[in-house]
Amino acid sequence: MRFSIQWLLVALLIIPGPACQPREDVSTLAVASASPLMTILGQREYEVHQRLTVINEGPGQPEKQNLWVALIRDFLPYQKVVSKKVSPTDFELITDEYGNQYAEFDLSSQPAGTTQTVQIDYQVTINELTYDVSACEGELPDDFIQPELHIESANPQISALASELTRGKSTVCQQVRAFYDYIGDELTYTYNGKNWGAQAALGAMGADCTEYTALLVALSRSRGIPARYFEGLLFLDTDTEARARLEHAWPDMYMPGVGWVALDPTLGRSPGDRENYFAHYTPQHIIVTTGVNPSTLRGSSYWTHIYWPGDSTRIRVEAEEWQIKPIGK
Repeated sequence: MRFSIQWLLVALLIIPGPACQPREDVSTLAVASASPLMTILGQREYEVHQRLTVINEGPGQPEKQNLWVALIRDFLPYQKVVSKKVSPTDFELITDEYGNQYAEFDLSSQPAGTTQTVQIDYQVTINELTYDVSACEGELPDDFIQPELHIESANPQISALASELTRGKSTVCQQVRAFYDYIGDELTYTYNGKNWGAQAALGAMGADCTEYTALLVALSRSRGIPARYFEGLLFLDTDTEARARLEHAWPDMYMPGVGWVALDPTLGRSPGDRENYFAHYTPQHIIVTTGVNPSTLRGSSYWTHIYWPGDSTRIRVEAEEWQIKPIGK
């Protein structure tokens, strides 16, 4: 999983309009556009805590400084945010091209030698979902099928591999399963802290969850199968802590007659785990953002930071490790 990074830009970026965060009242986790071939097996609730500290080491103070933090949001049928508390409360709420939401903090004129802390606390409910993909017939939408940065679905090597893997596979579900199995069989998991993209995953450098996900998305899109890329959090229980990290990436695919179907090629890379992470959304997954490279994050994950001018002071951001606590456990 790649880390968030700071950006130092000689630029001014001003986004108008105040916003505040209401508490979301939810008694049940509703499912939008639920498919009769999708079953809710259960739910799990978590408390999630995030804390960032902005430190101005001096000698001066910035004329302009902004911090953007991606917010966990409702993403049905996978998750529902029950409550959200953001501190400080003075921030802008903005939305990007994927529908991701961010709290933008204007930290301009922070005095030298001071720290400012951003803290966000959530209560979120996650569905455990399973899908019947035995039929898998119908038309495909034309969204989420284009190549993009790190999703090189038009690359000749990826296109040729997708054609080879889908030979003799008559349904979309069979084709996606062929991609999923290939990735589990052929990729070697090596944590690299970066996102090298789909094509790089075919080389000898190794891959972590970002490359596993990017390759599965790229192979699917190369065959016209809509695929989405998620970055989020993985609750590391005894079943997952040895196979992935807390900050995690995974995809879902659109399967005709079924709808969006979740899978996790990283956790399913071992033959013994394949079935548990194909067409099965386990309640350890918490979505933070969708899209491989959201514009607001400027190449980072989860948060990004800029300040100007950069020659008068030095500012750094310390991100504490996320805290995730199951409720009722």
